[in-house]
Amino acid sequence: MPVQGTVSTTSNPQVALYTITTQSAAKFTVAFGPTTSYGLNTSAASIPPSGATVGIYVAGMQANTVYHMQATVTFSDGRVVKDVDHTFQTGSFSQAQVPTVTVQTASGQTPQPGIEMVNSIDLQAQLAVYDLSGHLIWGYIDPSLPLTNASWLAPKLLPNGDLIAMIAPNSTDVLTGLPPAGTPNLVREINLAGNLVKQITMDQLNSELAAANYDLSLIFFSHDITVLPNGHWLVLANTMKSVVLTGQTTPTSVLGDAIVDLDENLEPVWVWNEFDHLDANRRPWSFPDWTHTNAVIYSPDDGDLLVSIRHQNWIVKVDYKDGQGTGNVLWHLGAGGDFKLIGGTDPTDWAYAQHGISFTTQNTSGQFGLAVMDNGDDRAYPGDNPDSLQTCGASGTPACYSTVPIFAIDEAAMTATLQFHQFVPPALYNLWGGNAEQLENGDVEYDICGPVGTGSQVVEVTNQSNPQTVWTMNLSNTNNAYRAYRMPSLYPGVQW
Repeated sequence: MPVQGTVSTTSNPQVALYTITTQSAAKFTVAFGPTTSYGLNTSAASIPPSGATVGIYVAGMQANTVYHMQATVTFSDGRVVKDVDHTFQTGSFSQAQVPTVTVQTASGQTPQPGIEMVNSIDLQAQLAVYDLSGHLIWGYIDPSLPLTNASWLAPKLLPNGDLIAMIAPNSTDVLTGLPPAGTPNLVREINLAGNLVKQITMDQLNSELAAANYDLSLIFFSHDITVLPNGHWLVLANTMKSVVLTGQTTPTSVLGDAIVDLDENLEPVWVWNEFDHLDANRRPWSFPDWTHTNAVIYSPDDGDLLVSIRHQNWIVKVDYKDGQGTGNVLWHLGAGGDFKLIGGTDPTDWAYAQHGISFTTQNTSGQFGLAVMDNGDDRAYPGDNPDSLQTCGASGTPACYSTVPIFAIDEAAMTATLQFHQFVPPALYNLWGGNAEQLENGDVEYDICGPVGTGSQVVEVTNQSNPQTVWTMNLSNTNNAYRAYRMPSLYPGVQW
């Protein structure tokens, strides 16, 4: 039985909607490319037993290009039917809306296949995806949201093929005066066409927290979202508390952070408040912006969380236990923490003012690898007190610099061994932002976000003692990439 598909435009100029109608259960995928050889594929969409019209958003196409696409339909009885070839003309974003990038692959090197998602905070298309040759193949702009006082942060590809990100003011704006009324402060799930799937605003979250009898009032969503295997969202947000510090009698307004576990209905079911588990008297840097937490990753092996707390120079492990944990801090990784550093100088070779973290091994507890973007803003040296303000870069002290370490963590021995340590060139000192990850081919990729307005660089290097550059992406000198991720494709389970 033949099938007849239709291809139509969407609100995204580089995304098509391919729909198929059947009278019975089936699955279908779409192959697409600049010729009838296609070359790229989507993941599969399911059609229910009674039949229906079901669509797949076809994304990953270059701008202003004619693409061919063809659906393959597999029925429940095993029959496989191909639709006719269709063509689709992509449009484009304006040059001013998207980051301008240049890429280079080093001679004799082969980068990890896939695509690069860039979380630029300076332009309308703050979520943008490029192929490894530097062609924009997807972007997202919501013209209904003003971006003057807010940024999209921490995009993630979800198992259902949608994307999630938060949009919020700078987390420290609360210390300098709240942004104008109407500034976006929300977490949003969208599909590849950019259509809203679901979202939660901060006002809604605070109402939900109050209804669930949590003694917590949040201000801004901040820095990161983690999506759990059960579909829950772990969202970071900040909160303010008056604290009487040791040796003082007058309360100080301190800015800290909290993690809220939102279930599939976006209702809070578990909360971790840093004021309940950390000492506000420990303030190595940038107080009263006490913690400035910027990343949360989930450990499938034990159901706990690793949390990057930038202004404490610590990565801590939190007893989460898939929502049944106490919230107690199980250990502190970093200067003045619980681990012995092996293969480096303590305290200098710990991470300081760090950003994005990621596991580098299948194991996520016991013995495992952890990659870190070590910004290095307040790096300590032998003889310094890691619990007080450090002064690297000040007159008469060593200059600040950034590194990308991978620590081999042994939770039983309480050791952290430096098994990889890339020193970022001094000219690229990464004052803020960025992330690091180990790719499937073993290479290491990191994002040098850089000072505001100076541009960014995403680098893939070999994983060895003398790392060799494999691939580099440079953003123009007005764009900063808060995060950058190598992804297999825009579709879960599909490698391009």
